[in-house]
Amino acid sequence: MSDIGLFAAFVIGLAGGVHCFGMCGGITLALQSAVPAGKHSYAYTLAYHFGRIFSYAAAGALAGAIGSIATHASPFGFSVLSALSAVLLILLGCYIGQWYMGLSRLEQLGGVVWRQFQPLAKRFVPFKTPLHSIAYGAVWGFLPCGLVYSTLSWALTTGSWSRGALVMLAFGAGTLPAMLAVSFGAKSASVVFRHHITRQLIAVLLVSFGLYLIFTLFKNIN
Repeated sequence: MSDIGLFAAFVIGLAGGVHCFGMCGGITLALQSAVPAGKHSYAYTLAYHFGRIFSYAAAGALAGAIGSIATHASPFGFSVLSALSAVLLILLGCYIGQWYMGLSRLEQLGGVVWRQFQPLAKRFVPFKTPLHSIAYGAVWGFLPCGLVYSTLSWALTTGSWSRGALVMLAFGAGTLPAMLAVSFGAKSASVVFRHHITRQLIAVLLVSFGLYLIFTLFKNIN
């Protein structure tokens, strides 16, 4: 995985901040009530996001390992996975732009798995230490999210568990600005991320990148 690939994963996370506000904004704000009285929330908030991104990296490692097996098992494995990644990225752009909401069906399927994890989160609140906040974040990292699923499909194409983990780490780092803005009450940032024009620009960016990946794939095949 090149530095450019990791940077692109970071940008996708950054661009997906619009989606993060809708999916996780309320959860992040609710964290404040789980912090022990008299304690500063900063350490607990950062610990939560560390746990969330750790879950992304673990899922990326698994996706990378599965992708490696699929690639070696079939000569068409890499091409198929790359096409899947590009299509999901395009669907994500359409979803954020609210042009086509088909990706919500994938989130609904993910909800079946999420319902198995969600009860675990209750065991860690209220937070006694930042470690409880890390564990809480690790559980919430499995929240059904089209943005995460789209990037995981990219991790499938990396060819190894370590590269898959790096892609998701870069993606997770990209989501931090939006999530921290919510956590620390940056209202001006919230207005920017929620603005209709912002959503449309990000949607166009993601769809364009997905189309570029498809173009590159067919160019390499030919």
